[in-house]
Amino acid sequence: MALASSSRLNDPQQHIRVTLHGATGLVKRDLLSLPDPFAVLTVDGEQTSATPATRRSLSPTWNEHFDITVRQSSMINIQLFDHKKFKKRDQGFLGVVNIPAAEAISLATSNFGEIITRDLTMSTNNLPVYGKLLFGFSLPNRPPPPTPHVADPNSFLISPADTAHLSPYATGNPNLGRAQSATASIASDQRSFTQEEEDHTRTPRQPLSSVSLRPSPSPTLAPTAPRFPQPEIGGRPISTSPNPIPNSQGRLLDDESGNPLPQGWERRIDPSGRTYYVDHNTRTTTWHRPGSNVRPATSQGPTRATTASATASATSGGATSPGSGGYSEIPLPLGWEERRTAEGRPYFVDHTTRTTTWVDPRRNLNNQQNAAAQASTTNAQLGPLPSGWEMRLTSTGRVYFVDHNTRTTSWDDPRLPSNVDDNAPQYKRDYRRKVVYFRSQPKMRALPGKCDVKVRRSRVLEDSYTAVMGHSGEDLKRRLMVSFEGEDGLDYGGVSREWFFLLSHEIFNPSYGLFEYSTHDNYTLQINPASGINPDHLSYFKFIGRCLGLAIFHRRFLDAYFVPSFYKMMLGKPVSLGDLESVDADLHRSLLWMLENDITDVLDETFTTTEDRFGELVTIDLKPGGADVPVTEENKKEYVNAIVDYRISKRVKDQFDSFMEGLLELIPVDLLGVFDERELELLIGGMSEIDMDDWSKFTDYRGYEKTDQVIEWFWQCIRSWPAERKSRLLQFTTGTSRVPVNGFKDLQGSDGPRRFTIEKSGDPQGLPRSHTCFNRLDLPPYTDYESLETKLLYAIEETEGFGQE
Repeated sequence: MALASSSRLNDPQQHIRVTLHGATGLVKRDLLSLPDPFAVLTVDGEQTSATPATRRSLSPTWNEHFDITVRQSSMINIQLFDHKKFKKRDQGFLGVVNIPAAEAISLATSNFGEIITRDLTMSTNNLPVYGKLLFGFSLPNRPPPPTPHVADPNSFLISPADTAHLSPYATGNPNLGRAQSATASIASDQRSFTQEEEDHTRTPRQPLSSVSLRPSPSPTLAPTAPRFPQPEIGGRPISTSPNPIPNSQGRLLDDESGNPLPQGWERRIDPSGRTYYVDHNTRTTTWHRPGSNVRPATSQGPTRATTASATASATSGGATSPGSGGYSEIPLPLGWEERRTAEGRPYFVDHTTRTTTWVDPRRNLNNQQNAAAQASTTNAQLGPLPSGWEMRLTSTGRVYFVDHNTRTTSWDDPRLPSNVDDNAPQYKRDYRRKVVYFRSQPKMRALPGKCDVKVRRSRVLEDSYTAVMGHSGEDLKRRLMVSFEGEDGLDYGGVSREWFFLLSHEIFNPSYGLFEYSTHDNYTLQINPASGINPDHLSYFKFIGRCLGLAIFHRRFLDAYFVPSFYKMMLGKPVSLGDLESVDADLHRSLLWMLENDITDVLDETFTTTEDRFGELVTIDLKPGGADVPVTEENKKEYVNAIVDYRISKRVKDQFDSFMEGLLELIPVDLLGVFDERELELLIGGMSEIDMDDWSKFTDYRGYEKTDQVIEWFWQCIRSWPAERKSRLLQFTTGTSRVPVNGFKDLQGSDGPRRFTIEKSGDPQGLPRSHTCFNRLDLPPYTDYESLETKLLYAIEETEGFGQE
């Protein structure tokens, strides 16, 4: 997300001053002591300033000024910490406030010297925070107004200059119309001419209760054009002005097009080169040419809904009103409301966060569609970010993520599958959207604690059956910790991936009689109808269902593919004649011919079928009394459907029901229904095909460069190998031979996405080593191609087991 130089030219630097007055109502986490709060101010993670710590206080005061350099796209971050706990893991975090620099610049120019109050919010550590932060923005090159001395953030003195910016509800004067919420202030874009002149002749500070709001006489000054602060884009400033009518000499009495203005109107230009109009009849100013359709003010204060229900209906319905620029046809987002000041300028209220802003939230609606989709899944549902990741906000409030491990940024939440490329097929786009929804559901969240599974490599199936069936369904939803007997490896993902790899080769082995291959030339699996030879086969099918649920719940892959009809049965969908092709191709061709041709006097069949059960031919009725019902041209479709239903589902109904009983203990059936049968196949088994270009593209290097000779030899070697050997290498380094649907950029590590990594490590005479929890290969700096290939091949084919370094 590096910005181009042209973008920086369009976004010049600006200097503003931040005043950190204090905070109030901070959280108290220790029973017997109070925190020592201090604030840390950062801009885009680079400029950092800090206040001194205030000892033992929940309402600290600092009154510290900091001059910072920002751009419109910058983000100002103010964090509060407890100095006594700053060296601990959570750094004594007390809250954070993020302010887009665009908003700060507007506040610095329009609300000069005003104290702003914002609620402190949580960071990514999800620690509860309370309280408010008091701060302000101003311009360094303007003489500062009298700074209120915040002796107590709950009760401080305000000068008469500051009363011009107070809410009418705070002062009790209805003529100072301005809306203000509990967490954000909205100041008028203009100040009256008299106030502008009085700024230079203010009286000393007085308590708020003794402030006189009546304008005091001011010395006679030469009439000048009012100095308007910089409004935000799309703003419609109108301000009252009790200034006397200026001298008519030098007036501009026509508009920018040369058309004459109405009687008593004058056009002026402010120092920024913007045109505004003065109405000497009513002593007001406006940005609008006289005669344009401007909504008149109907009250002295901002319009408000008369009842809470009226407000709710306006916001939930996405109400719009005229005067919202080019967005009047677009409904407001849920929870937003448009209001107007006494002068008719629109502003917007976010009832969700209880904040107000001049910026129309519809302005960035199109740019934030992806962010809105991710925002629908809360941090509580997705869990903490992986180690080394941080969540930040852009100036428009869009969330992005910083990977400090690779020093890169991304719009994609690392806890979710990555975004597919623009040229990716539609099924990948649909699949990703469904996986995001599936993973975000509360029922798919891991429970506290851990679930231990200890097995021997020589008896993987037996030990796994004992361990998995010995736990309840709820216990299996805890963090999975797999260990192999006699091995020291700790399970941070790699050990459990290898366990699933080995287990899937055992439980689906046809020699155990539970599953069988569908045809001789296709290694897809189906339930063996003769599995009943094992008296405990139904218990084993429940075990297999649990293992499949474990793999889906803990985001692992099984090294197996089933016939398409098996996935349809899992979703409760009816099977069809086309599904029979993968089960029995010869029978499928025969039934298809029967449907396409007239069978009168050609076939002599009844509603029965025969099976070979261990050398004995058994006749099964497809319907009650089927042996006495002949198949005719009229009922042949019924016969075909009955054959398909029996061969695919009915003859393995008991086994399948036991399998689903185990699966549904971990995965709710309604969530499985999110996917279709093809997507369910990808969810269970991932992709077996390895794209070498994708693999090399999403590989990181430590100690090596992509152009090093050893790395070039490595990729040359892998590209020359057959697919089976590539899968063995992938299983050796990651614990599984399968690849996520989105490719190697979605490889999972111990705590989230972890790209395949090649690290320069080891003796050139030794073998490569792998760290399956981190998808890392330790590759020694071999001196020739033959040594690299020989050592690598020996490592993936002759080694097994985990150890610790």
